[in-house]
Amino acid sequence: MDFILDYISVNTFWTILFMVHALLAVALLGALTHQAAAVLSRPRTSAAGGFITRFRSVSGPSYAAAVCVLWVLTFIFGGWIYAKYRIYVRIPIEQEGFYKTLGAFELKEHFTTIGLGFLPFYWHLWKNARNAAFDSARKWLTVVLAGICWYAFLTGHILNNVRGFGL
Repeated sequence: MDFILDYISVNTFWTILFMVHALLAVALLGALTHQAAAVLSRPRTSAAGGFITRFRSVSGPSYAAAVCVLWVLTFIFGGWIYAKYRIYVRIPIEQEGFYKTLGAFELKEHFTTIGLGFLPFYWHLWKNARNAAFDSARKWLTVVLAGICWYAFLTGHILNNVRGFGL
């Protein structure tokens, strides 16, 4: 890593790392939202339809591998950034007394770790998407993972708005 810092500043390195994490999170959020909309809606009956119909008419199984890979990559980049967060972001926020914001972020950490633990089960359910016995479990696990992803995404934005990036 030291050789990278010969070419870019430390702040630029962390900014790039944060932006990659954010872009992965947006891709994950989009994939899970599409998949959750697909499992929560009625089966599509015609090729025509408006924006909402097309949005929820994606092929759920085609998103499973992408969701798993994106979740793991986003988690790894988030964990890498976490070291800087603990020192440069969390301590000043504690000093300012924003304990609810910190608590929400701590909950985010727990939820995303639980979601990481759910991924093998999620993968198995979507790998066997033609098995009707798994329909309910697949549907609700997808919705739970989408909920976790939305919570994590919004909480990360709130924390960034409270402290600001790069401070």
